[in-house]
Amino acid sequence: MSTVAVVQTAGPPRSSTPPRTLITATWNMCGVREWNCAGTGSRAAKKRELERLATRSGAEVILLQEACATDVEAVRRNLGPSWHTAFRPYTWSDRAGRTGTVRCGTAGPAGRAVLSAYPLSAVRTVPSRQPSAGVRRGILCVSIAAQDIRVCAAHLSPPGSGRADRGQELRDDQLNALVGAVPERRTVYGGDLNVDPPGENNPDSWVWPDRPYRVHRECDQESGRPGPARATHVSRHKLDYLFTGLPVLECRVRDTGVSDHLALLIRMDTRTG
Repeated sequence: MSTVAVVQTAGPPRSSTPPRTLITATWNMCGVREWNCAGTGSRAAKKRELERLATRSGAEVILLQEACATDVEAVRRNLGPSWHTAFRPYTWSDRAGRTGTVRCGTAGPAGRAVLSAYPLSAVRTVPSRQPSAGVRRGILCVSIAAQDIRVCAAHLSPPGSGRADRGQELRDDQLNALVGAVPERRTVYGGDLNVDPPGENNPDSWVWPDRPYRVHRECDQESGRPGPARATHVSRHKLDYLFTGLPVLECRVRDTGVSDHLALLIRMDTRTG
């Protein structure tokens, strides 16, 4: 696999007193035009909306999917020297054994990323089952010492990605890998999981492990069980998630106007746990 690209810039010193809350967002930027994204807005508009998630919506940590490497880096530079990024590109393989990196045209590799107002450490790609032929997405985890929190950004395989593997389902193994990579309390994780919430109306509910909704709480969750959730995709399905073991203070969705996914934002109380 390609090596992870991490930018660790030396920003101004921060207070030694830990912040009391943390706002985290997840957003699929729809940056790969060939993935039904040609009509979702220009690269400049997408960069502008990503920057606004930080400046207007107050997101201090942003999990990204279908992001273009050069665009993420450009936004990091615009936000200032205290911001940091970790990026992992998508790769592909075919049945003939050829491999490569998914690209955003001239904008460099496409992939998943973490954009953070705090320094990142312990950057790691979590092994997860991927299709033998096709696009390989995956899970990227980082630690944020300033908040004493582990963050994981995931992009799971859409249904049918395992067709070359006799139609085998991949999302159950990928979800288990994701929840197995995070602690019980001081974590926030999620992204574009390409599955509806578990429930009687979802025939794919079996792919969900118990831990996300029982040990952790999802941004839209109001009790110990999954409840009605706001759609995050133009198909009117909820595909984007943020889970945490910390107390949830607020959950918001934001239509950026330049993606087929809405942005999802969670505000957590970081004083406990």
